[in-house]
Amino acid sequence: MTTYVLVHGAWHGGWAWERVAPLLTATGAHVVTPDLTHDRDVGLADHVDEVVAALDAVTDPGAVLVGHSYAGLVVRQAADRRPDRVAHVVLVDGWAGPDGASLVDLAPGWFGEAMAAAAGPDGLIAPPPPASYGVTDPDDAEWLRRRLRTHALRTFTEPTRLTGAVDRLPGTGVHCVPGTFPFARFAADLGYRTLPVEGPHDVPLTDPRAVADVLLAVGSEEAPTLG
Repeated sequence: MTTYVLVHGAWHGGWAWERVAPLLTATGAHVVTPDLTHDRDVGLADHVDEVVAALDAVTDPGAVLVGHSYAGLVVRQAADRRPDRVAHVVLVDGWAGPDGASLVDLAPGWFGEAMAAAAGPDGLIAPPPPASYGVTDPDDAEWLRRRLRTHALRTFTEPTRLTGAVDRLPGTGVHCVPGTFPFARFAADLGYRTLPVEGPHDVPLTDPRAVADVLLAVGSEEAPTLG
């Protein structure tokens, strides 16, 4: 039985995998969807601690660790700390880079400036509208709008800390087409195989079947293909 630890991106919660998780558990897989803490004092390292705790709590020592968007940085650092508990790292339109890189370092300059300008005095950034994630279906957009929450600017500016252990683990980078940020390049630069999937940035919401198919193939050690 494969264990999947699914980590949500910025402004989201564990609910972001609500449509993917049943497709995995239907095959007998075990799914964990940690809900990352979001308050003014939280940074990237705090989220890494939470994912490490989730890895330590599962009985399967060979979990598939999945990070969407911002959580690409989180899961790679968590896997770097627990390489013996991770069999494969999957990035879904995920930010990723070398030791010392923060999300704003990887993003174009305008992104960091926009996030800093949007942060309130408490360091929290209000969620962008669903359309910014490519979610245009009215029902899906309303479902998402009701659930999005503030996110701490500090998580975007705090650098990743890696020893290199994560780079000895296999990885897959799923990137949405058409793309927004260079997520395919981030994954390729790490030596990960890259797989395109048609859909917007919030593809776990808009096309959970496509995401689940990749994860199931990874979990069964097959070579996933998407057109």
